[in-house]
Amino acid sequence: MRHNKKFNHLSRTADHRHAMLANMTISLIMHKRITTTLAKAKALKKYAEPLITRCKDDSTHSRRVVFSHLQNKEALKELFGPVAAKVGDRPGGYTRIIKLGFRKGDGAEICFIELVDFDENMAKTAGKKKATRRSRRSAKAEAPAAEAAAETVEATEAPAAEAPAKDEAKAE
Repeated sequence: MRHNKKFNHLSRTADHRHAMLANMTISLIMHKRITTTLAKAKALKKYAEPLITRCKDDSTHSRRVVFSHLQNKEALKELFGPVAAKVGDRPGGYTRIIKLGFRKGDGAEICFIELVDFDENMAKTAGKKKATRRSRRSAKAEAPAAEAAAETVEATEAPAAEAPAKDEAKAE
């Protein structure tokens, strides 16, 4: 029975697990996207998101708490600088997990884990819409209509061109 077993131990001792999650969090902060197994990504999400929430309040206490987890000054500067600026108005959900498939060697499920606000491809920007593709049937249906419209334009232009010629003949 799994009563009160709330997190995945990842087949590691507690010290090894904490060190691994801290290193993965540093990589995630510095690179904005890392590739790992699905189980590690889910464990990383639970470890990293409270630290990102803590960086919204830029105080000495918050910096010391985050530094006690990460032990990396460059990651701390990155977290309290550009990352905090981008996630300042977001109420949670700072990371996204995208499944990639299975690893060839051992069949482990591989995924990306990335910071949501730093992915330009998934950003909600108003882009130029592509023209819809027309089917062959509708193109054939439009062709006779276009030809008929061209004929009516020619018909209205022809009498107008003949009218001045008749007026000139009468004048002579």
